[in-house]
Amino acid sequence: MQQMTQVLQVKALGRKLYDITPQVLQWANTQGVSTGLLTLYIQHTSASLLINENYDSDVLVDMEAFFNRLVPDGDDLFIHTVEGPDDMPAHVRAALTQTSLSIPLIEGKLALGQWQGIFLFEHRHLSATRRILMHMIGE
Repeated sequence: MQQMTQVLQVKALGRKLYDITPQVLQWANTQGVSTGLLTLYIQHTSASLLINENYDSDVLVDMEAFFNRLVPDGDDLFIHTVEGPDDMPAHVRAALTQTSLSIPLIEGKLALGQWQGIFLFEHRHLSATRRILMHMIGE
């Protein structure tokens, strides 16, 4: 059994979903593992990870529209506004989504479905560099 790790840094230029599938696949496919498990973990509290459709970009637009309605910026409910009106909504969005993903590796390839992609979901309006830890275990 082998274990490999790598840090993926993604420059997010504001609130939206960023397709990181190509970067993840590039690293995973060069590790020489036939069967295993890839774990992705984001080290932030105002961004998250998702597996979602990567074929029709309308899905990403609709996801953002849904979260804008569900957790609006500047809601009077929130008292944590140290970094602006999108501060606490970003934390709520992250809590409602995922900080880690587990993807099986079968016959040397990530077992993503036909239309599945891996996304960094940035919840803040400001630009930020996000760190995603990639950990693969397998043989």
